[in-house]
Amino acid sequence: MKTIEIEDLNKQFSLQNKNNTLRIKNGEGYLPVIHIKNAQASALINLQGAHLLSWIPEGEEEVIWLSEDVKFLAGKSIRGGIPVCWPWFGAHESDTDFPAHGFARTTSWDILSTEALDDGSTRVILTMQRQPGNDHMWLPGTTIQFSVTIGHKLELELITHNNGDRAVTVGQALHTYFKISDVSKVLLHGLEHTDYLDKLESFKRKCQLGPVVITEEVDRVYLNTFNDCIIEDQQFNRNIIIRKAGSHSTVVWNPWQKTADKMGDLGEQGYKKMLCVESSNAAEDVVTIEPGNVHQLWVQYEVQTTK
Repeated sequence: MKTIEIEDLNKQFSLQNKNNTLRIKNGEGYLPVIHIKNAQASALINLQGAHLLSWIPEGEEEVIWLSEDVKFLAGKSIRGGIPVCWPWFGAHESDTDFPAHGFARTTSWDILSTEALDDGSTRVILTMQRQPGNDHMWLPGTTIQFSVTIGHKLELELITHNNGDRAVTVGQALHTYFKISDVSKVLLHGLEHTDYLDKLESFKRKCQLGPVVITEEVDRVYLNTFNDCIIEDQQFNRNIIIRKAGSHSTVVWNPWQKTADKMGDLGEQGYKKMLCVESSNAAEDVVTIEPGNVHQLWVQYEVQTTK
């Protein structure tokens, strides 16, 4: 993006309050990045994909994992952070030429508004427009907004409006990569006694017994999930609490070493330092939105220190 365009964005959307600042800058690959800093946290949001790259609560370590080998290229997905998967999750059900996980994560988004909230947090609302690169894949009659609130807690809300005259079906996920100490030594609570589809065994249906422990490649869609999830990370002396609404499935993914090596962009031993816990509407939980209605996928992340 040209410097003059960045200047225009800052004239319209920057915040210069004493304890709450927001600036848009050119990032790697000339992709614009929103830089947010307030008394509660700091964050980075790439305008390609409305992709959150970093969230650091005040006094805490980084919560979001980003690959050491990440590449920032126009029209290419970013490895790590929080990719927005929309309007489908995984492979498209009928067209193999369409990109996995939809087109939202590789499309440039626009800023609708920025606001320093009364509680000291910062809110950014973004939207994605139909354009030549995605027009043929767009769900008829729909519009999309993404609200990001940066503070002691991180709140994300993906809002799909159906302004058309026919029902539409949406698959989606907030594909969050959490930064952890060692994937084999953390516990994921909240999915006990929950059925899941195991992608690595042709989506065989299984039931989770006890907390999720990662000792090999994992790619699962947990069904009918409503409870909070907690990543217990004793080595980092913290728990990451995941709350959600408008989502009845949870995807848990770690590629482990063999698959990670084939991917080529996870960094050396990168798989050990990340765990994806994705609030989603996937598999049996895709969402049908009737004409004139709206669907909201909301998540909230909180860090609790345990030391």
